[in-house]
Amino acid sequence: MTKSMLTLALMGLTLSAGAAHAEETLRVAADLSYPPFQFRDAKGTPSGYEIDVTNAICKEMQVKCDYVVTSFDAEIPSLIAKKVDFISPQGATDKRRKVIDFSDFVYHIPTKLVVQKGSPLLPTAESLKGKRVAVQQGSIQEMYANAYWLPKGVDVVPYADQDTIYQDLTAGRLDAALSPAVAVTYGFLNKPQGKDFTLTGPEVRDDKLFSVGSSFGVRKGDDKTKALLDQGLAKIVADGTWDKIRVKYFGDLDIAVHQASGAK
Repeated sequence: MTKSMLTLALMGLTLSAGAAHAEETLRVAADLSYPPFQFRDAKGTPSGYEIDVTNAICKEMQVKCDYVVTSFDAEIPSLIAKKVDFISPQGATDKRRKVIDFSDFVYHIPTKLVVQKGSPLLPTAESLKGKRVAVQQGSIQEMYANAYWLPKGVDVVPYADQDTIYQDLTAGRLDAALSPAVAVTYGFLNKPQGKDFTLTGPEVRDDKLFSVGSSFGVRKGDDKTKALLDQGLAKIVADGTWDKIRVKYFGDLDIAVHQASGAK
């Protein structure tokens, strides 16, 4: 083989390797019932803030991301069972960190209580005693309500998805719901069926149960996927893509994670 032929052959191998990398496919678990974070658009295509951020990261890192639609509480089991390669952002709590690893923080959304307008209820066990309060199964809101409200007489009612919570609030089958504030605002309060409801009281926080932010979930020890997500996230933050996506969905609302130096 001549030197020129060898050079061309090596170039071909390099291009092939690059193409293989570009064509790598990662499966992403997503629950498309959380507008504006995750939902289906008019054509049935996965859309929303988290979807746009994920797509931007995948594009930046030259991988193809396919969405595997599942319920929220099935996402971590699906990840552990290797049915997906990573899961959409969720609160990176200490409890979840015991079973999976997380990327760097993507955003922070406060947890708030949703009630009918004019209701005197507040997000405390004393105020909610004897009341039916909805939470989504597997969520940090469920963890909080079960830990602090259920033992004090609050009827904590788990639901598989947020849409059913909204339906039962409207139908009068619930007294309140503990939900991510932005999701419930855009998915319910800003729509006709949510016009008679509002957020009430202070943000519900707990450093032991809640995380300061939401992150992509990866399997324990999957350093490759974690590094890919962290690198991609850092790039879209640096070039302004993350901020453009934030403005598209939330306007001037600050959803950045503000934390002590060195925290992840």
